[in-house]
Amino acid sequence: MLKRIFFKFLEYSKDCYNELAHKTTWPSRAQLTHSAMVVLSASLVIALVVFAMDFVFQHVMDFVYPS
Repeated sequence: MLKRIFFKFLEYSKDCYNELAHKTTWPSRAQLTHSAMVVLSASLVIALVVFAMDFVFQHVMDFVYPS
């Protein structure tokens, strides 16, 4: 039983390696750089939108509920 589990694990490991080494297409450095810049830009835009909304809502609440 233990021998069977070991062989199943070994077969699974070989299949994983085969798929990663021979069947997977990896992006080029230029594609990775472009994707990273898109993610960075989108994150910056979303952060700025959230900051602007927070700023506006804070001033609206200060106007509605003066301290």
